[in-house]
Amino acid sequence: MKRRLGELLGDVQRRLDTSEASHQPRGVERPLQVMIGLQHRERVERKAPPLDFDDVAFDVWSDTGEDGILLYIFSHIGFATRRCIDIGSGALRGSNVANLLVHHAFDGLLVDANEAAIQQAEAAYAELVPNRPPKCISTRVTRDGLDGLVERHGFAGEVDLFCLDIDGIDYWIWDGLKAATPRVVVVEYQDILGPERAWTVPYDPSFDVDAHPVNRERRNYCGASLRAFAKLADQRGYRLVGCNVGGWNAFFVRRELAPETLPEVTVESCFRYPWNRYGMKKRFPLVADMPWQDV
Repeated sequence: MKRRLGELLGDVQRRLDTSEASHQPRGVERPLQVMIGLQHRERVERKAPPLDFDDVAFDVWSDTGEDGILLYIFSHIGFATRRCIDIGSGALRGSNVANLLVHHAFDGLLVDANEAAIQQAEAAYAELVPNRPPKCISTRVTRDGLDGLVERHGFAGEVDLFCLDIDGIDYWIWDGLKAATPRVVVVEYQDILGPERAWTVPYDPSFDVDAHPVNRERRNYCGASLRAFAKLADQRGYRLVGCNVGGWNAFFVRRELAPETLPEVTVESCFRYPWNRYGMKKRFPLVADMPWQDV
């Protein structure tokens, strides 16, 4: 506790830079994470100003700071159930839940339509957490089928975290989740739509991102805007608390949890990165006339 948070995060980055194994953590092991979490808790207790997510971000398996950001968020609100649901989970590298599963004793329901990715995840978790591997399911998720999936695999009720990234009907999937009540939600938003439009692709359970030629180089026509997700979140009782480093993954927290130390941020604040400006200028014109639905 005597070392400054910046020094600890410097250690994190140096250890990340030396990691090579694709299925192994990039060096940010549980003892160091506990120290960082205690630093965050100490700041909360003395009512220090909130930290910008860019300043607490680090990656163990995530790609743009999500592991560090989630540690920061849970340092404020604590763990309640240590359960998570990840829709569009992929394999291990790039996962936003792997760090919680491996280093913080979470149980998880991981779902992805890509069977190969699910098989890779199963193999990796069998090595990393053989006594409590997550449930890894290969299936296409629909709005009407999500609750049944959650209930069949024992994840109904309160969960600490719900992650969603399927490059498709993401808005409608969150809208359809009723069986589980997450405390934290992480969703990928379509940043090229900018901060003002509340747009999503229309609901189509068979939506295929690769079927649209405009998605050949980048996934431009899929998902929903942050404004659309923020409106849905408000209806569901959540507030926006920040985004990843780069500006395309949004973090929402249940409104009653730590409102003073995890303040709500504006949608506009999540569009401050060069990638956002590039997307709004160069990529949005490619899909401006596609059949988006205003919500």
